[in-house]
Amino acid sequence: MSKHQRDFTAAEKMGPAPAFSADLKKKRRVAPSTILSLDGDILAMIFTFLDMFDLVHCSVVCKFWNAIIESRSLREFYQRKVKKDCSSEIPEKPLLNAILGGIAMEHHKLALQSGVCLVDQWKGHSTMVSQCRMKMGMVVTGVGDKVIRLWSLDRYKCIEEYPVPDMFALVDFDYDESKIVGLIGSRLCIWRRNGKRSIFPAPEGTFVKGSCMRYFDPEAVIGCNDGTVRVFDMYSRRCSQIIRMHSAPITCLCLSEDQLIVSGSTSGSIAISDPSSVQQVATLRSSDCRGIRTLCFNPSSHQVFAGSAVGYTYCWDLRTRRLLWGTRVSPNVIYTLGNLQSDTSTLAVGGIDGILRFLNQNDGNIVSSCIMDYRLVSTSQSSSVSIQRRKGRRLPENTHINIDLIPMVVRPSITCLAVGMKKIVTTDNTNDIRLWKFK
Repeated sequence: MSKHQRDFTAAEKMGPAPAFSADLKKKRRVAPSTILSLDGDILAMIFTFLDMFDLVHCSVVCKFWNAIIESRSLREFYQRKVKKDCSSEIPEKPLLNAILGGIAMEHHKLALQSGVCLVDQWKGHSTMVSQCRMKMGMVVTGVGDKVIRLWSLDRYKCIEEYPVPDMFALVDFDYDESKIVGLIGSRLCIWRRNGKRSIFPAPEGTFVKGSCMRYFDPEAVIGCNDGTVRVFDMYSRRCSQIIRMHSAPITCLCLSEDQLIVSGSTSGSIAISDPSSVQQVATLRSSDCRGIRTLCFNPSSHQVFAGSAVGYTYCWDLRTRRLLWGTRVSPNVIYTLGNLQSDTSTLAVGGIDGILRFLNQNDGNIVSSCIMDYRLVSTSQSSSVSIQRRKGRRLPENTHINIDLIPMVVRPSITCLAVGMKKIVTTDNTNDIRLWKFK
């Protein structure tokens, strides 16, 4: 992995960069060049006042800051927070990073399960937006108004827009630092971040209507209504494989790190296929014959999670193909679920009832449930959008609650969610985007 890629990975885990530098310049009226050229010892002293998350943010500002933080500041943080005895031996860098990463995941878990929550909401599209993806401190939203938008979460600013061709409907999409790949109608489209766009041809008999899409360079995988999966090479723009995975329409997909394809269907079954052998590897069966609506894969635990049309959430171990647990967490449809890639403790779940639930990944028990408060805390203007801030409210635990008594205005249906470090972005089939921030 290159240094550039490591910086992106660190930024993705920790979220958008803090306003530390901007605040310091505002208060002291120091020129940007002065801040970046401070002596290393002075910077090290300043960094001692920051927590680990801010340290990681600052480490991607420039190579000079990164060297100071990696060589001194993270070790000093370890001594202060982990080992109070300064004479104790500091572990080598790989072990130190693992220890600090564990602390970060513990902070993330506690924030989601019991921390104070604020919800920022803004109108991101002219009509409904039903899909969101989050990486590298940025969010991509779309499906509805013929445009995909890339947002910066620290400023709530639309950085880039990618128009969808008029003759097609956007069905699904995903992205990385160089491109956005979308399923439009019965074709694939790639929007390059440099402005170029390419639409794949659809030879007759090769590509039927698709319902979901994921990609793992250099291949994009399409789940189709005829129960097959189409694998496309994104560079030759040709369909390389057609794999029969279900007898019913495919509703959702996820890909493992070793490129196994996991698909859910309206029949309630989940199929696993290995494209390298063009064979169906296994079938994971749920107790829900009304269909699987969403899937996600956790590479840290090798577990696959599924949400069903009647409110069940399931977990399988992808290595043994064994069902670990199945729990009904909602009386209605589960539309979306997700977790931070390195987090093996908490699973976020959303659906038609609009309640954001957090489950223990090990046993499926609900550890917390959140809705918005209807009262506004504040309204502000950022770039070209108006931000409405509300408090998040946790529902009482171990108490039966009649969901119908909770107004829909504070629990709009969650159609999609994306999980970041101590934050979650949700969409709800309106033109609003919501950022849940947990402290």
